[in-house]
Amino acid sequence: MYIKLDEQGINTLKTLASDTRIEIIKKLSLMPASVTEIAKELKLSKSIVSRHMRMLEDSKLIKLQESEDSMDNRIKRFHLVVDHIEIDVPQKIHLPYKELETEIKLGYYSDFLATPTCGLASSDEIIGDLDDPRSFVSDDRIRASLLWFSDGFVEYIIPNHLPQGAHIELLELSLELSSEFPESNDNWPSDISFFINDIDLGFWTAPGNFSDVRGSLTPNWWASEYSQYGILKHIRVTNKDTGIDGKKISSTTLDDLNLNLSPFIKVKIGINENAKNKGGLTIFGKDFGNHVQNAILKLFYS
Repeated sequence: MYIKLDEQGINTLKTLASDTRIEIIKKLSLMPASVTEIAKELKLSKSIVSRHMRMLEDSKLIKLQESEDSMDNRIKRFHLVVDHIEIDVPQKIHLPYKELETEIKLGYYSDFLATPTCGLASSDEIIGDLDDPRSFVSDDRIRASLLWFSDGFVEYIIPNHLPQGAHIELLELSLELSSEFPESNDNWPSDISFFINDIDLGFWTAPGNFSDVRGSLTPNWWASEYSQYGILKHIRVTNKDTGIDGKKISSTTLDDLNLNLSPFIKVKIGINENAKNKGGLTIFGKDFGNHVQNAILKLFYS
């Protein structure tokens, strides 16, 4: 689940701010249960538990279980529909430097390797054929706003507009990512690696491929059981090290990238051959997921 800091998101956070409701969530994470069963387990009245369950249901954290067994139709059991919550806290860097920003459209890669399951999608259709790497060389690939593969990489070459004599202070790459699994799997880790100018920046382990709720931007034609959204990550390279969302992942520095020596910058995202968790990669563009952006590369310089 993705939470914005708006009225609906704040209501969801309020719902979670309760020891009793957290205990209910823990019980439902083990197995579906009815109000009566939870009330007995927690030693609370049914009316109190019903009120808590209603708040959880209104926040789309739980829902009534569908049952084909006519014997169970008289018993209303609820189940947990969320096992991951991302809170969107707006981030803005305030630096006394000049900034260059380049949008990297997903389909404009210069090189790739895609192992099925794999595919591309635009805002209105699948591009080419599913699980066919030949779709990645389709003329329509430039319309891609979602791409995925079980193993491989995509590489982009973008212009380097750093002025002559500029001193680079910070490089930031941001994009929305998840692992890749046929249909979806919220617990499917994948070590996703990042490279600039063929220099390994390090990796981030995506926890899964999420479809617990629909992505806020995901088109209506895209089936609900397929990957819906990822997690927005910020990879930042400084003069000291490389980090993701403030956590150091390697000792690679700006000097290692040789940004002043070429009119182009190579950006590569993929799964390393020696990765411990080879769970694939999904990249969400501006028409899928929860963030209205393609991959963005920013250079801050003085």
